Amino acid sequence: MQTNAPAINDISFIIRHIIGYENLNALEGYTDVTSDMVDVMLAESGKISSEVLAPLNKIGDNLGCTFENGVVRTPPGFKEAYEQVNSGGWFSLNSDTDYGGQGLPLTLSTAVQEIFDSSNMAFGLIPLLSNSAVELLSAHASNSQKDIYLPNIISGKWATTMNLTEPHAGSDVGALRTKAVKDGNHYKITGEKIYITGGEHDYTENIIHLVLARTPGAPQGNKGISLFIVPKFLINEDSTIGQKNDLRCVSIEQKLGIHASPTCVMAYGDNGGAIGYLVGKENEGLACMFTMMNMARICVGVQGVGIAQGAYNQARDYANNRVQGTRPDAKGKKRPAMIIEHPDVKRMLMDMKSKTESIRALALYTSYCFDVSKRHPISEKRIQFSERVSLLTPIVKAWATDKAIKIADIGIQIHGGMGYIEESGASQYWRDARITPIYEGTNGIQAIDLVNRKIVRDNGKSLFLLIEEIEENLYNFSNLENNKFSDLGKLVRESVNTLSRSTVFLLNQAGIDLDLVESAARVFLDILGSTVCAWLMLLQAGSCEKLLIAKNLDPLFLESKIKTVKHFLKWQLPEVLALEKILLEGQNDLSLVSKKDFDV
Repeated sequence: MQTNAPAINDISFIIRHIIGYENLNALEGYTDVTSDMVDVMLAESGKISSEVLAPLNKIGDNLGCTFENGVVRTPPGFKEAYEQVNSGGWFSLNSDTDYGGQGLPLTLSTAVQEIFDSSNMAFGLIPLLSNSAVELLSAHASNSQKDIYLPNIISGKWATTMNLTEPHAGSDVGALRTKAVKDGNHYKITGEKIYITGGEHDYTENIIHLVLARTPGAPQGNKGISLFIVPKFLINEDSTIGQKNDLRCVSIEQKLGIHASPTCVMAYGDNGGAIGYLVGKENEGLACMFTMMNMARICVGVQGVGIAQGAYNQARDYANNRVQGTRPDAKGKKRPAMIIEHPDVKRMLMDMKSKTESIRALALYTSYCFDVSKRHPISEKRIQFSERVSLLTPIVKAWATDKAIKIADIGIQIHGGMGYIEESGASQYWRDARITPIYEGTNGIQAIDLVNRKIVRDNGKSLFLLIEEIEENLYNFSNLENNKFSDLGKLVRESVNTLSRSTVFLLNQAGIDLDLVESAARVFLDILGSTVCAWLMLLQAGSCEKLLIAKNLDPLFLESKIKTVKHFLKWQLPEVLALEKILLEGQNDLSLVSKKDFDV
């Protein structure tokens, strides 16, 4: 049986003591963000998560979506849940107030998304894409397009999709063949798209498809791609819903997980061409789409955090109730024991807990950096943190989702044989999580993007600025009076030194052997992810110690947090040294491998 207990205390702790309300309040438009307001928000979203979304999770997994005569219906209760959650404004937290949003920091939206995803990840996919589309349209749409689409998307009346993939054009988006031919003040779109989340559903009255297509005579590859708004229903001049556009859902996919989220095959222009409206300029569509994709990548990382927390909740509660084996009592006599008392189960649970808390800190910190990049009063700071968001986005997306799968896998293991039985609910977390390293750019592509675009392109400038900040924190940390964590600080410093050496190695190799750099990219991402998370976890331990002395927070929570930090640093960081050895010595062998080696 699945259980739900959102990590409200930990989220609140990170926002208050690692990010800091004083830092949020220093950003333009966020002076009214208070701890009291956030505490209420977290409590209410937790209530929705537990009482509305969690009961639907297994229903959605068992029943899935249905497709009949071109109509897609979500599982029983999902449409009503969408309407209930949307009516509370939960999907528009960080959207622009000029178009009906609440204008709150992405940091808070991330916190709420995690809380919802921890109980029902599939439910949140359509709102996730709409939130990401708002970023795209806000940045690239014309004023008239903004006036038509943003209020309706932000209000939740309309949903959006992201249409990139075609049967022959997956990660290689530049190979797409969907056509767009100009016809007066619009374009006629023809082609097929696959793997379209929410391409058809019953949540909203209209669905706004954001479609990549190629105009006649456009350059080959990525430089010849344009972006179009293609509504399911056309919009009349008075802003009312008009006639059905020339598009349809051909089918929905039968998937490993996220069964309650419809993944559609979409056909455009069966009867002459679906009407679409150009966003930005011709041949600049992929750059526009990356605005949406980068926000979606952060959100997918948050999905990883949510699913990890859900899997941990499930495993912890099972271990607390499952009696197997014996343990000695106070007098040394054997007694029946719950499996949570056995050392190996403790180890697995602590692995789950510590890694979940590390990726949570990473996601919230990255979201805070996004807020700084948009709202800091000093332009140089906005630029610096915009570059930091670009640096951290592939880490959030890839490192958090990889960890989520491992956490969900451990959760199954803790259940023993029962974890392999669907009735337990443990496997759903793994099945739902398994898509996260794949969509919105596979994690391998995230690693290559990190190295080529975020490290090599600026000669490591953004990363070295982050390393300088971490080193300054470590210096201040080492000079604290009565520092109980000097050994932990040394572990993090070793990891930072490893990261610095690895970065220099990649920069030196970049102009010599591109294949070596790309083959090492995945290892480098793991080194960077481990190090940044270690830094954020160490900061939490330092805050806990101060709070214990001041007696300002529940000592049980603080002491447990310190134990969790210690476990993460002592079990995760030794891997970084091994990863460096692989980075420095293990990549050359790959250059000797050819296609023929896989044929024997």
